[in-house]
Amino acid sequence: MARHVLVVNGPNLGRLGVRQPDVYGHQDLETLRKDCTQWGHELGLDVEVRQTDDEAEMIHWMHEAADGAIPVVMNPAAFTHYSYGLADAAHMVGDAGVPLMEVHISNPAARDEFRKRSVISPVATGTITGMGFFGYRLALEAVAHIIGQEA
Repeated sequence: MARHVLVVNGPNLGRLGVRQPDVYGHQDLETLRKDCTQWGHELGLDVEVRQTDDEAEMIHWMHEAADGAIPVVMNPAAFTHYSYGLADAAHMVGDAGVPLMEVHISNPAARDEFRKRSVISPVATGTITGMGFFGYRLALEAVAHIIGQEA
């Protein structure tokens, strides 16, 4: 039986392919959903991809993951830089003993000054930035590796 993994995406990622394609590429959220599902299948993971522009909903998803001990791949998008509520909820995922991988399509450190600080990175198992959609694959591989070590 494949291990369930949540891939959660924050604000404006529903606009992939439209919003700043020079930064985020030309592929859309549906392509990301298909890629992550396929990569997960290859790794023995049952991947569910979600996206929200609502901070409270994303926090709720972290509670769900913590309560169910569900590994998470998270692209918190703009919430990365200021959402202490999301950081606290993400911390609970780690406290539940499962990995939480932070992913960013672009490299925030190479962009605007305000993007250089993440409130999620200190509570994440690991962070992957600047690799486009491939970063999600790397994060899923990391999750598979970590949970494989636990088995």
